[in-house]
Amino acid sequence: MGRFFFITLAKWILTGGIIGLIIGSATAFLLTVNDHLGNTREQHSWLILLLPLAGLLLGYLYMRLGPGDGYNLYKGNNLVIEGVHGKTKVLRRLGPLVYIGTFLTVLFGGSTGREGAAIQMGGSAAETVIGFLKVNPADRKILLRSGISAGFGAAFGTPIAGAVFGMEMTDIGKLKYEALFPCLTASFIGHYITEKAWGVEHESFVIQAVPELSLITFLKVILLTILFSLLGMVYCQLRHAIHRISEKYTKKNHMIRAFTGGIIIVLLTFSLGTYDYNGRGLDMLEASFNSEVPPFAFLAKLVFTAVTLGTGFVGGEAIPLFFMGATLGNALYPFFDLPLSFLAGLGLISAFCAGANTPVAAFLLSIEMFGGEGIEYFFVASMTAFIFSGHHGLWPSQKIHRPKSRLFGLPEGETIENVEKNKLKR
Repeated sequence: MGRFFFITLAKWILTGGIIGLIIGSATAFLLTVNDHLGNTREQHSWLILLLPLAGLLLGYLYMRLGPGDGYNLYKGNNLVIEGVHGKTKVLRRLGPLVYIGTFLTVLFGGSTGREGAAIQMGGSAAETVIGFLKVNPADRKILLRSGISAGFGAAFGTPIAGAVFGMEMTDIGKLKYEALFPCLTASFIGHYITEKAWGVEHESFVIQAVPELSLITFLKVILLTILFSLLGMVYCQLRHAIHRISEKYTKKNHMIRAFTGGIIIVLLTFSLGTYDYNGRGLDMLEASFNSEVPPFAFLAKLVFTAVTLGTGFVGGEAIPLFFMGATLGNALYPFFDLPLSFLAGLGLISAFCAGANTPVAAFLLSIEMFGGEGIEYFFVASMTAFIFSGHHGLWPSQKIHRPKSRLFGLPEGETIENVEKNKLKR
């Protein structure tokens, strides 16, 4: 029994390490190219006019390379989650295709992030390694989680949060502790390869001041977190609604969907007269920690991202949620007697947690991003955001292993998608 345990553990760690090596290099490539393409778009603002054509190409690639109408590939992170649950197989071409799609989206001005591409490449690479090593079905579910961990940890330079994210992302109310060792191995090696071997630098968010511990401040943090949770919930609902409506009226013709979405983004861009909400928006995100930004920036980013990803462009949703939360925190600065950078950080973590439904990973993310500043407040914020966001989220395939509270009256084992469908029928 003991010998079998150590052999299995060694196999998990070795396989997680291989996955981390692959994803570390792949994520370094993703981040480097995204930075270059983002800079290119900023220097040549006319590229936004080509976004509808980029949508046509992207839709064609997904329909051409995906089974059926390409819908399985368009599931993106949901396909990886379903792979972990044993409902489907993660297509190996998902990773390379989402990289191409993310590059097109960033270059031509769609509003997106990057962790979606890293996670999907993680799932794709893990599926490839699992197939090559002929891993059994039980271990397959565990090792797919390590692909998620490697992608997240390498994308943000947060290996501890990445390790837990891979364990927490697929099921609400459940942590797969069995996957700890391969997830931790994959996340740390992926991070090390990205940052140390390839020299990729991640964004820096500095909380310059933290309020002293007091009951009043904790109450303010809870109130603010509820507002940030509502923001994350509204984004998820709008993004899913646009996805459903665009598929319905185009009969799942993804070329028409993305072409139309590209036109809408172009019109929104010229209507506002600014390119601040195209691409990843990293400049304004970083600025929200130390200076005032437009008060409705969070709302503009919400609409731009929901339209971009809801109509078939690809990328990630963590950075847009970071942006929305941080800029809303910035906008609330005149109304709360709290430090600006603290409000921005609180919004960043809370909005992300509300969308991802990963409170432990969100809390660890705050520690790694902010160096442990305000740790007590961020713990309360992560738990509050998780509860008050309800059973909504970025990924419809996320399974509700346990409802967030008995007061919700939900059966165990439902998915976010089914819960939202049942609410629409009422």
